[in-house]
Amino acid sequence: MQKKSLAFALTVILSGGASQVHAEMTHADSVNTGKQKSITCVSCHGEHGNSTMAMFPKLAQQNAGYLVNQLKAFKDGTRKDPMMSTLAMTLTENDMVDIANYYAEQKIVAEPAKSDESAEERAEHETLVAQGGDLYRNGDLKREVSACIACHGPLGEGNKPAAFPALKSQHADYLIKTLNDFKSGKRSNNPENMMHMISAKMSDAEIKAVANRIATMK
Repeated sequence: MQKKSLAFALTVILSGGASQVHAEMTHADSVNTGKQKSITCVSCHGEHGNSTMAMFPKLAQQNAGYLVNQLKAFKDGTRKDPMMSTLAMTLTENDMVDIANYYAEQKIVAEPAKSDESAEERAEHETLVAQGGDLYRNGDLKREVSACIACHGPLGEGNKPAAFPALKSQHADYLIKTLNDFKSGKRSNNPENMMHMISAKMSDAEIKAVANRIATMK
């Protein structure tokens, strides 16, 4: 009886290990497949998801769940963009998962420092980043502006289980546009329209400051 129990236990352990290996292989296959499927994304989002154009977001190292949700939103019309909606219409859910898994495995490239800034411009930028850092960490309780850190993490890494996006090293111009889209109601595909409620209470100066702080996060 004891031998049978031991044999059964070993079978369970080994089968569990085999399942894990299979899952890892399946994820690796999805990433490789996603790389091929993402070829059409390169012109806007850059090689390996690192866009060099400030108005197109970097996708590298983005949480896969968030990317899948955004692609679905573009496809069903709850998030609107003529180019992205057209592309998303051609994707199956498996395509979306593969592409998202690929980008999630890529490393985001930090925003380069501006080499042509004067000493005065650098000082102004540092002040702006410091202001944005305070808002990111602490919010503004008097005006009911929530701290970004609560959902997007101390380093801008996002929250994978909740599918909240990673923000670190994202283009400041893209972040400013996104916050203004949430503020105006042009974009509303987020849980309980939370981002609209937060951004609606932010001034243009605060939006600029927090966007520039996030862009420096690595």
